[in-house]
Amino acid sequence: MSSNDAAIIGEGSKELLSAILKANDLSVEDVISVLLTSTADLNAAFPASAARDIGFASVPLLCAQEIDVPNALPRTIRVMLHCQTERAMNQIEHVYLHGASVLRKDLAQ
Repeated sequence: MSSNDAAIIGEGSKELLSAILKANDLSVEDVISVLLTSTADLNAAFPASAARDIGFASVPLLCAQEIDVPNALPRTIRVMLHCQTERAMNQIEHVYLHGASVLRKDLAQ
């Protein structure tokens, strides 16, 4: 995220959730629940609010704050999405957008 702004948090949350669905050939109907976290420097909006705007109205959503570790990547939203899929675990695509790719270089594409 470029800044702690409600609109930017919303756009980033929508972008990340949409990318996860697309990368794994999922629809919202495949989603069981979603945990969204954000770093302490992103408190202008709930990422879950943006998820509702793109079709997650009936999906249980939970927001939490990341542990505020010194020198951690700032302005970051993470998603743990629980879903129904026919894919094997090694076929799941983990999505890291923008600067977050440094978090898991082994998984980021």
